[in-house]
Amino acid sequence: MKQILNKFKLYWPLIKSLQTGLLIITGIAGYISSQCPVMTWQTFLGLVGSLFLTVSGSTILNMVYDRDIDAKMNRTSHRPLPSGKLDVKEALILGLTLSFVGVYWAVTLSTLFGVIIFAGLFIDVIIYTVWLKRKTAWSIVWGGISGGMPILAGRALGTGEIDLIGLLFTISILLWIPTHILTFSIRYSKDYAQAGVPTFPSTYGEDKTRLIIAISSLGAALAIVIGSFALGLSWGYLRLLAVLAIGVIALAILSVYKPSEKVNFGLFKYASMYMLGSMVMVTLGTI
Repeated sequence: MKQILNKFKLYWPLIKSLQTGLLIITGIAGYISSQCPVMTWQTFLGLVGSLFLTVSGSTILNMVYDRDIDAKMNRTSHRPLPSGKLDVKEALILGLTLSFVGVYWAVTLSTLFGVIIFAGLFIDVIIYTVWLKRKTAWSIVWGGISGGMPILAGRALGTGEIDLIGLLFTISILLWIPTHILTFSIRYSKDYAQAGVPTFPSTYGEDKTRLIIAISSLGAALAIVIGSFALGLSWGYLRLLAVLAIGVIALAILSVYKPSEKVNFGLFKYASMYMLGSMVMVTLGTI
């Protein structure tokens, strides 16, 4: 039993539980927003379970592939794979197994849902991590598209199609990802440079990166508000969404005109809370 617990403690960081949890919440918000007339606990369990397995599996596969560059960065060198605490082959098998089971479970719920889930997995692991991450800073665009798949999949599971509202919410995640990732890459720019990973700060400079963050934050906020308006949320929830949006836009603009490490990291942390709060508003507003 002790060995199992020790192994669990080593594997748990590989799935990036906070990031995985936030993506699952976006999937739930997408599904609830569809106001599906047939909602059973089996379907809901399948939604959460397949998303958890697929997102966790893809994250583990990314960790396996990136273990060499993780070993070069102070922030990640202590992780179980680069530090040699976990067997690479064992982690690879687990990542593949979770991914396969997650996609299979998704397909049993709905073919369209399964295809979108698989697309997110393929884009994240193959296009973003394996193909582009070490070649161009623009790889985050594909990371953003992958991050938008859970909410699109959740909505498609409920509506049975890819609709305009689902696409608006997906765009909001796509545009939110730069705020989340670029603030992080500014904070740890030396780590990424040491590992040879191209980022926007190292390619275009921090000033242009902050401007891109501000523009993408504004775009993400607009996409969420427009999607929520099209969804028919009450003015009360729309006002709450607007208040949350003002916070992230204000911090992004402040980082352009008065850049500092404190503002940058504050924006990074607030961006996650902003997306979580927005998903909660969308969910509560459509129940």
